[in-house]
Amino acid sequence: MAKLGDIVMIFLLHAGAIWSSNKLVLADVPAIFIFGDSTVDVGTNNYLNGSLATANNPYYGIDYPNHAATGRFSNGYNPADFIATHLGNYTESPPAFYALIQKRSTFKSSIPRGVNFASGGSGILDDTGNQGFHNVVSLTRQIEQFQTVCENITAIYGDAKGSKLLANAFYLISVGSNDLFDQFLYNYNISAHELITDLTDTFAYHLQNLYNLGARKFGIVGIPTIGCCPAIRVVTPGGACNETLNGYAQIFYNTTLSLLQDLSTANPGMNFSLGNSFLMTKGVIDNAVASGFEEVEAACCGTGPFKGSDKCTSKSDLCKKRDEYLFWDYFHPTQKAAKMAALSLLYATGQEFVTPVNFSTLATIQH
Repeated sequence: MAKLGDIVMIFLLHAGAIWSSNKLVLADVPAIFIFGDSTVDVGTNNYLNGSLATANNPYYGIDYPNHAATGRFSNGYNPADFIATHLGNYTESPPAFYALIQKRSTFKSSIPRGVNFASGGSGILDDTGNQGFHNVVSLTRQIEQFQTVCENITAIYGDAKGSKLLANAFYLISVGSNDLFDQFLYNYNISAHELITDLTDTFAYHLQNLYNLGARKFGIVGIPTIGCCPAIRVVTPGGACNETLNGYAQIFYNTTLSLLQDLSTANPGMNFSLGNSFLMTKGVIDNAVASGFEEVEAACCGTGPFKGSDKCTSKSDLCKKRDEYLFWDYFHPTQKAAKMAALSLLYATGQEFVTPVNFSTLATIQH
């Protein structure tokens, strides 16, 4: 079985331009719309009063231009940024919806290129994140914000041209981890089967709503090995991965693939790519050195065992060689790991890491 490190080596040998540059545009999508959680959030939660899921403080952003803590849960860029730069004329992810709406004079001129709605701590279920983080933007609310954007795009371009733009846009969705984390941390009175069924049915409802609003090209990022995050190792005997959480992630990947196949059959023109982040991350953890990492258990920035006891702050222990670490903080990947994951989603061949086609192929489909 191929590992992520193998794919990265293929990129290094045969596609050096991809690795050495942020730009190798094989598709040029008219817009990118991004939904989900902290894995792709670029600052949404900076605008939420009382939210505890924030990353607008040092050392977040230490490797971002001007060392700016933008709200990305990373030392630099996140997967949404790298995916955007490879799918069109972008230097990073489109801005957060709340950042755009603050500037009403330029809101309408900005949104045709895309919007990022993702909110750290949020999930597929409406209540996810509220107990731990107090204030997050649920996927339901993110799609409501997208509806506002759709209405404005239609007002700008008219029905026909607006619908064409929305149909040819790329929809990046990375969500689900927090739903499983909440179940693990707060032990809701629901069985594993009931939880997965609820998540699958609710996710299908959200995707159908996006389709009804004009979305056609869905790039879905599956849940990674969340049982191996530093924050979970801290509370697992022996500092091991929590295989119950990892099992949930694998089951939800399978149900997500089934629901996407069903939705694409039922909805004309719907196309999807599903990334298997679980196998990608597991490949790195199992083959750390071959994948280019020295440390795949502890975070680069944090406190306590595995530096997994709390979020990264200016008072945290900070590693010096950030590119040697898989994890940046107690839950999130480093910029290097985010780039590797994005490249696999974009360009992987075969169907082990992304199915039925990779993200760059999906992006070239015309409607």
